This record gives sequence, structure tokens and C-alpha cells, in this order.
Amino acid sequence: MDEQDDKKIAADQTPLGRKVGLSELRKLKARKRAVQNIWSGFTVIGLVGWSVAIPTLLGIIIGVWLDNHYLGERSWTLMLLVIGLALGCLNAWRWIMEENRNMHKEDETDE
Repeated sequence: MDEQDDKKIAADQTPLGRKVGLSELRKLKARKRAVQNIWSGFTVIGLVGWSVAIPTLLGIIIGVWLDNHYLGERSWTLMLLVIGLALGCLNAWRWIMEENRNMHKEDETDE
């Protein structure tokens, strides 16, 4: 909580008033955080989706081009699809871990 909030609550000397004030401040902060968490959740879902889709699609496009220009026994498309998918999943995992660290930092600073 902010020092201003503590001063506002401290101005009310009764124990019941202080308890009610602290409770109200927690509720207001929780409401604000809930709206932010919803939007940040959508953002993370979008980032994770695109971070997997883009490398996978690039792998497919490059693989098809290589298959059309360099014939061989192996399928470049399939190989690069798997490589793109793996890179995309690693990228998504990195984004999720970063968001998780940021959420824990925010929780620690609020306390």
C-alpha cells in the first residue's frame, strides 16, 4: 500500500475504522488488478499463439520451397515444420516464464 493510503487510514483513530479502511483499500486494488490481469491474460495468449505459429509457418514455407528446388529422399517441409514448432514452443515457454516472473514481482511489491 502507498504511504498516502496509510496516512488516510491512520487519520481515523478507531480500530474498527482502520480495519474497514484497510479492507476497502485491498478490495479496490484487487478490482483494479483483476481488470489488468484479464487483459494481460489475453495478451499472453496472443503472444504465445503467434510465437508458436510464426516459426512453424516459416518452417513450412521454407521447407516447401526447398522441396520444390532441391529434390531428395527426405522431406524438407516435414523437418522444418518440426524444427519451427520446437523453436516456437521454446519461444512460448520463454514468454510464459517472463510473465510469471513479472507477476511474482508485482505481488511482492504490493505486500
